[in-house]
Order: sequence, then structure tokens, then C-alpha cells
Amino acid sequence: MRKFNFTVFTILVIFFMGCTSQKKLSYFNQLTENAADSINRKSNFWHEAKIKSGDMLVITVTGSNPNAVAVFNLPIITFAAPGSEQFYGVQSQQPYTVDIDGTITFPILGKLNIKGFTRAQTIDLVTTRLKEYVQDPIVNVKFLNFNVTVLGEVLRPGQYPINNERTTILDALGLAGDMTPYGKRENVLVSRELNGKIEFARINLNDVTVFNSPYYYVQQNDVIYVEPNNARSISSQNIPLFLSSISTLATLVTLTYSIYQNSKR
Repeated sequence: MRKFNFTVFTILVIFFMGCTSQKKLSYFNQLTENAADSINRKSNFWHEAKIKSGDMLVITVTGSNPNAVAVFNLPIITFAAPGSEQFYGVQSQQPYTVDIDGTITFPILGKLNIKGFTRAQTIDLVTTRLKEYVQDPIVNVKFLNFNVTVLGEVLRPGQYPINNERTTILDALGLAGDMTPYGKRENVLVSRELNGKIEFARINLNDVTVFNSPYYYVQQNDVIYVEPNNARSISSQNIPLFLSSISTLATLVTLTYSIYQNSKR
């Protein structure tokens, strides 16, 4: 009977250890209806990416008079051969690189300081300035180098282009195939360049406060690193030696328990 009780106790311990491990594999264990209400009150989900030094932008100007706006669109032209007037391939627009001082040099308009501007603010600025030269100009701005790098315990580590500037850290992990079972969900590292300096932040994806974090939305060239948990460290070592150690420990515990029970008789 005592041996049976000990067996049941061992099974329960293993069961609860398994439950704990399963809990660690899920996201947002603490998410409740009240927590969601609190998140919606505190969070700003109208995120817009800010332009930084080094960003590459494609700025397209259109209007009712194509000839009038042509000078404001800088095409990349590749000639078929030296001295030839024939173009090679399809023309594309030349990107603008934001200088260290936060400016770009725009045709006719000259230097425009757009550092810290959103895409919408940049469109407003360029549109307003162009009205002096073009009737009813239509301006579009697109990030050309909006990438995020995801490393560590994910299914497909690598660098991924971002087409939507309202991309979250969860979206970025999804692009990389999500975390493996060996990833630390409570300690994800985000590296970000801000105002010429590198910042680091730790994100706990088991905590609902992540929705209020300034690192919830990714920015240009963010690096996300998922650390391995203890299980990965064990699996990377000598597995037969580890299993042998566990077996020896289990035998020692059983023997100690038997001696203890015999001493009580």
C-alpha cells in the first residue's frame, strides 16, 4: 500500500511538472477580460513608424500634369551599353537616404528635415511645399529598408522585410515561424537603435503589460533575440549521461524512501 502511495505521489509530481512546462509554452497566461480593458485604456494602437537617419525612402509624386511632376521623381536609369540611349530593363525610382542630420535633398525643394516625422507627416510636408510648383500634387512615401531580424530559438531565424509599419513583436515572431518549445517567452531581448544609440529591452510575453510597452511595435532594423531555456541547455549536452544521472537519482530516492519506511516499523 505504501509502495502504491509512493508511486501515485511520483506520478502526480511528474504530472504537475508537465503542467508547469505547458504553461510556460503559452503566451499571455494572465490575460483576462479585466486585463484587456486595462490594456485598451492605456495603450495607443495607432502606432506610426518614425523616420530615422539612414532610412531609405521612395517618394513618388503624381498629378494631373505628368510633365509637371516628372522632375520630382528621380528614376534609376540603366543604359543597355556605354554611350547608348536605350534603357535596360524596367525603370525604378531612386530612393532618398536620410542623412545623419535627418534631411533629404529633394528636387527643386532642396533640403527637407524629416527626422522624427511619420510617413503621413512627411507626405503633408512635401505636398505643401510642392503646391508652389504643381497643381494638386499627390505624394506617396514608402519605407524601403524596414527590416527586422529575429534570432535564437525560433523556427526560421533571419532578417525579414516589413511591409506594414504597424507590425508588432508577435507579428515578427510569426514571420520567423514562432518560438520553438525551447524559447524563453518571459525574457525576449529587443535591440533597437534610437537617436544614434543602441537600446536593449527585455519583453515578457507571458505578461499582458507587453501591450503597453514601447517595444510592442517593431521599428526599422530592430533585432529580436529569443534566449534558450534550461531544457535546451540539457538537450545540447550528453543525453545518455543526463538520462543515466536521472535514473541514478530516481533509484537513490526510492532507496532512501524504503529505508525511511522500514525505520518506522
